[in-house]
Amino acid sequence: MVRLRDPVHQLKGIGKVATEKLNELGIETVEQLLFTFPARHEDFTKRDLREVGHGEKVTVEGRAEHEPTVFFSGRGRSRLQLVLRVGPHVIRTTFFNQHYLKDRIRVGDTVTVSGKWDKGRQSITVQKFFHGVQNEPNAFEPVYRLKGKFHQKTFRTFVGTALEALEEPLPERLPRSILESEQLLSIDRAVRAIHFPSDAEEHDRALERFIYEELFLFQLKMMAMKQKRKSGETGRVIDYDVEALRQFIGTFPFEMTNAQKRVVNEICIDLKQPHRMNRLLQGDVGSGKTAVAATGIFAAWTAGVQSAFLAPTEILAEQHATTLAEWLEPFGLRVAFLAGSTKTKARRDMLERLASGEVDVLVGTHALLQPDVTFSNLGFVVTDEQHRFGVEQRRVLREKGNDPDVLFMTATPIPRTLAITAFGEMDVSIIDELPAGRKEIETYWLTEQSLVPLLRRMEKELAAGRQAYVICPLIEESDALDVQNALDVHAQLEQFYSGRYTVGLMHGRLPASEKDEVMAQFASGEVDVLVSTTVVEVGVNVPNATFMIIYDATRFGLAQLHQLRGRVGRGEHQSYCVLLADPKNEEGQERMRSMVETNDGFVIAEKDMQLRGSGDLFGTKQSGMPEFQFADLQEHVALLSKAQQHATQLLNDSTFWKAEESAQLRHYLKETGALSDERID
Repeated sequence: MVRLRDPVHQLKGIGKVATEKLNELGIETVEQLLFTFPARHEDFTKRDLREVGHGEKVTVEGRAEHEPTVFFSGRGRSRLQLVLRVGPHVIRTTFFNQHYLKDRIRVGDTVTVSGKWDKGRQSITVQKFFHGVQNEPNAFEPVYRLKGKFHQKTFRTFVGTALEALEEPLPERLPRSILESEQLLSIDRAVRAIHFPSDAEEHDRALERFIYEELFLFQLKMMAMKQKRKSGETGRVIDYDVEALRQFIGTFPFEMTNAQKRVVNEICIDLKQPHRMNRLLQGDVGSGKTAVAATGIFAAWTAGVQSAFLAPTEILAEQHATTLAEWLEPFGLRVAFLAGSTKTKARRDMLERLASGEVDVLVGTHALLQPDVTFSNLGFVVTDEQHRFGVEQRRVLREKGNDPDVLFMTATPIPRTLAITAFGEMDVSIIDELPAGRKEIETYWLTEQSLVPLLRRMEKELAAGRQAYVICPLIEESDALDVQNALDVHAQLEQFYSGRYTVGLMHGRLPASEKDEVMAQFASGEVDVLVSTTVVEVGVNVPNATFMIIYDATRFGLAQLHQLRGRVGRGEHQSYCVLLADPKNEEGQERMRSMVETNDGFVIAEKDMQLRGSGDLFGTKQSGMPEFQFADLQEHVALLSKAQQHATQLLNDSTFWKAEESAQLRHYLKETGALSDERID
């Protein structure tokens, strides 16, 4: 008999060599062995051949009618044929490169085979073979992720031995109330069933339990982190001047949308709370996030605290600095800009003024994160396109103040499912309304055969004084991919528009200074057409750009296409986006149709998640997305929401912090950093 924490070598049949192999897999204890779950199960359920369709996989048990016959071909290949009687049927079975079975199978032997059924020929191409009644497979046989020469059968034996020898119950982490309300298997039954289910139903019930447990534990951690942040232990009250803020908002050259006003109210409520604000602001391209951020900065200033505004690129940061200065400086706020290119003397003077409190708002790039950038009284931080900064970078800026309030902004619409999972510890605000008068971008899907007429159509926009983007998936020609590249397209367009319009080129291999120069020329109108790769996905605001062509549009994800499209449609004139694509499958066609049918970034994001899956929408390391073994965010949306509700209810129940039943969960929260100390009410 063994206990969970015992080393695996204490199990019968596991010697020194097997122990070393298990250790290489990261398995040192009995518990680790039992919680190494199968990647999948082979279904060896026996079926009546009359119910099996042509080409389906089938498992049957039969009696050998004749001695096996072997046929050899060149290069040592062989084909063994065996006639089996399966109930009323007599069928032929074919084994490839297993001629050695000829000496093991005798007439009358019981044989179980699994493989592809050819209904016309009444034959099975064998993939798995089991000889004798004693060697019959389980109906559902586990298949594990193993390395080297570790055989599946050996590993299955070890797991079975551990389950039989275990003398203590497996510790249950899910509360009894949840197990009962959701009708979930206990941990003991679920572990046994996930390895060796008796049938498909038991396997599915075990799977359901572990799917729910993964979602619940993650949500419990997220909700506990949110509670910890709001417990009043950290943060400051920013007691802003309400009347001054109203006057400031009234000076905007536009009327705020209802969505903007709602988000401003949410931010203002956060500012006056004693805990640190940790808010994610989602808003489509052009929805007015910068104006919302400016109101937060102004409110913080009326309370005597400084603000920082972090942007991913120098040209975008400079654009934000210009806009914020235009709005804020008439009220007396002092806005400064800092980037890697800032000259030494100007940088030194600016840092002195920042440290002394003579700078109220510092806008910049990663340069803000340098150790010598010291604030006098940093209280409000805005991070634009937050997913472009790592967790460590965001932490550095936050620590330059005394737990400042933080507003993260993104123009990449995040499906609701991801928002409550990847950003579950944040409060989420959404601007789901475009400013009044903003014209919807007209989107078209064409093939490249339409290119010359399309360039003529684009020329009409250029003749009217507008500008255009042309986006390519690659910088230069590729032997591996038959797609348009920026260098060739730039050369073609220079020739096509020669003497009439200026064509610029931008791509990721250009030095930062050259990229900024080209982008500045486009923004000022010196360049009429900008040929670029996706480096313009997050770029400057050029309201005069009204036309975009995207070559080989099927090479991009939906969310990325939507981000690129958002470079136009930012001014008063009607804008157009043309997708050049010849998709080879239904999924590609569906993506193009989705872009044509809607300009709503959140609809696009949900569609992108359906087509590509959640894992591709953001880099896992960038976004903080959890890696689930069983759960799928797209498929298990309802369970995810339910898990969040259960987690919130549990944390708000005073008995959770005392009950013995909850000890496992409290330990989990402490272990994952969601609790700093064991909480006792």
